[in-house]
Amino acid sequence: MSEFPELTPDLEGGEEGFLIKPEFKPKSIRSFVIRAGRITAGQKSAFDKYWPSMGVSLFAGAINPFAVFGREAPLVLEIGFGMGDSLLQMAANEPEKNFIGIEVHPPGVGRLISTASQQGLSNLRVYMADAMDVLEDCIPDGSIDRLQLYFPDPWHKKKHHKRRIVQPAFIQKLRPKLKTGGVLHMATDWQPYAEHMLEVMNSATGFATEFTETGFAPRPDYRPITKFEKRGERLGHGVWDLLFKKTA
Repeated sequence: MSEFPELTPDLEGGEEGFLIKPEFKPKSIRSFVIRAGRITAGQKSAFDKYWPSMGVSLFAGAINPFAVFGREAPLVLEIGFGMGDSLLQMAANEPEKNFIGIEVHPPGVGRLISTASQQGLSNLRVYMADAMDVLEDCIPDGSIDRLQLYFPDPWHKKKHHKRRIVQPAFIQKLRPKLKTGGVLHMATDWQPYAEHMLEVMNSATGFATEFTETGFAPRPDYRPITKFEKRGERLGHGVWDLLFKKTA
């Protein structure tokens, strides 16, 4: 696929290691905080071993999904997969689908590509890059069957709400990437953000949900319950799923 994005020796503080950073294009406002991740020589070895077969570079430009996966299959794309546990489980449970994950933080990327490769999964590829850059430059229009955004940072403080990834302009940038009938699936455990998501989606051109009574959907069987979610349930926290289909 591509060489690993940016991996350089780091001797800061006298401790040998390697710094790795996500790929991105310059912009003023982001939905995440960019930070380098220091990895060990062993972790670097894992990147060296597994990135060539599972990693895709932002700077490689537009992809042909058939060429990337070597087959025609429904395409699922997840933005911000964290440590990758649920994405890994979905790729394993749905081998008939192709999966692309986008994440900016190196530990999650490294863990996912290492575990997926060791399990022999051939239906998963990963970007370590800004999601909007990937969507704008790499993902063809009309190619995604299911687009997943699970538990994005709610940016609780009002002054930080502009950093929330779910905004009207963001949804309209996603819409061309979905096939007609394709699903945008979002989930959050923060009720004010769930209400914000629902308000954005109810006003969004070209989307509709069959769950019209409340706007929120039951968790689909394909979305695994994470350890974080289970812990939240024990503490009485709710989780809200939104399923909106592209209608036009």
